[in-house]
Amino acid sequence: MAIKMRSLLLGAFSLFFFVTTAFAADDLILKPIQVAPHTYFVQGLAEMGSSKNQNFISNAGLVITPKGVVVIDALGSPVLAKKLIAEIKKITPQKVVAVIVTHYHADHVYGLQEFRNIGAKIYAQGEGRNYLSSETAKQRLIASRVDFAPWVNASTRLTGADVWINQSYTLTVGGIELKIGRVGPAHAPEDLIIYVPSEKVLFAGDLVFRGRIPFVGNADSRGWLHALDEIQASNPSIVIPGHGAYSTNPTEDIRFTREYLKYLRESMTKSAINMDPFEDAYKQTDWSEYEGMPLFRAANRMNAYNVYLSIQAE
Repeated sequence: MAIKMRSLLLGAFSLFFFVTTAFAADDLILKPIQVAPHTYFVQGLAEMGSSKNQNFISNAGLVITPKGVVVIDALGSPVLAKKLIAEIKKITPQKVVAVIVTHYHADHVYGLQEFRNIGAKIYAQGEGRNYLSSETAKQRLIASRVDFAPWVNASTRLTGADVWINQSYTLTVGGIELKIGRVGPAHAPEDLIIYVPSEKVLFAGDLVFRGRIPFVGNADSRGWLHALDEIQASNPSIVIPGHGAYSTNPTEDIRFTREYLKYLRESMTKSAINMDPFEDAYKQTDWSEYEGMPLFRAANRMNAYNVYLSIQAE
């Protein structure tokens, strides 16, 4: 009897959790922000991904052309992609014909399957194939099905590209050019940037963070700094980052990401080269300029450690 009662209670709790979480889903609304005549984006939350926020922690963009809509990045869960598709339908009768992936990190790609379901062609950098076939990707998805349940679940799958890009590439839809630049390895091995000359808008992916501490992960910080130079050389009027608000002053707003990466490298280089303990290097560094920012506690120590290791490998 006790076992049966416990099972009933657990079942009731699971149902309560699902219902309350589903109710929260109705409260999470994506609001496209127009930044140019034909360009919009949705801005993710400056938080860690969770069941509560459906992994809505990154940005996605869209460019509307006379022959269809091009989406940049697919958000962090299938339900978010469905919501984005619904919002696009409110703006234009044009169908989504293409999705460009800036890089294969979970918060940018778990929604890809929904765009494939509606017939969109997916474009990504060729190095993304290595990630998709890796044990890291498989284990991350397994963990995400727990961490972001029920929004990422057994039906969520890793989705590859229809077109793998290995060099600079221009996608033209409805007379509007999207110039796709290969800049990885930087934040990720497969980074792409997308510049729309007619709009003077550049989609930077996670090469640019605003309003929160960047996620460095296993990035090539030296390559990342070079990629930021390429972004500025495009001379865009507007930059849409992978995380945070869009920028109308790219030179100034890119500076935060650049200076943070430089500071990580300057702080870790001597200890990394001399093989001094990371703990000592981290404790001796003054983090006061950054410690009040969102996600400092979640990301900064890991960022510093990864830069410490990467400098040793350079």
